[in-house]
Amino acid sequence: MIGRLSGTLAEMRPPLLLVDVHGVGYEVLAPMTTIFELPALGQPVQLHTHLAVSETVQQLYGFIRDAERKVFRTLIRISGVGPKLALAILSGLDVAALARCVAEDNVTALVKVPGVGKKTAERLIVELRDKLTPEVNDANGIPLVPATTAPRVDHAGEAESALAALGYKPAEASKMVAWAGKTQPDADSATLIRLALKGMAPA
Repeated sequence: MIGRLSGTLAEMRPPLLLVDVHGVGYEVLAPMTTIFELPALGQPVQLHTHLAVSETVQQLYGFIRDAERKVFRTLIRISGVGPKLALAILSGLDVAALARCVAEDNVTALVKVPGVGKKTAERLIVELRDKLTPEVNDANGIPLVPATTAPRVDHAGEAESALAALGYKPAEASKMVAWAGKTQPDADSATLIRLALKGMAPA
């Protein structure tokens, strides 16, 4: 089991990262809450990881904080929630926001996450009610902080691709990024993704 990676951030194509560890490149999928806090390309990075193994693939998932990983592991134990959906949930809602949704029985906010229907949202609230306590939330809440990234050519295109990888339909992703672009015209791709997700997150 690979529990942690410490290396150099070699590539970033949200939600996919490539971390170089002594010449070996590890492909890691990460939620946007982690990606927003990553250093610039070429800088050292450390991620808490979870290795998901299925009959057809082995995939690493990476998180900037252990609190995120713990919630991810809790999510994938819930019936109907696999790693892809758990990644989407933690991209649209940080740990603090997810805890608030559970505490307030906020089904409406949860169904805004692609792939989460009403029944799944209700199941999430029931399953997480005793696991996401205010104490954990206060100690390990993950703020949405935009990352410092290298300049890119097509920021809107990369943002749309990242949202599509999380499960949003292309037309919906395009609409979300267009709205984000109007909010902040000179934004890079990471900021566009953050603004787009913030627009669908609960207040």
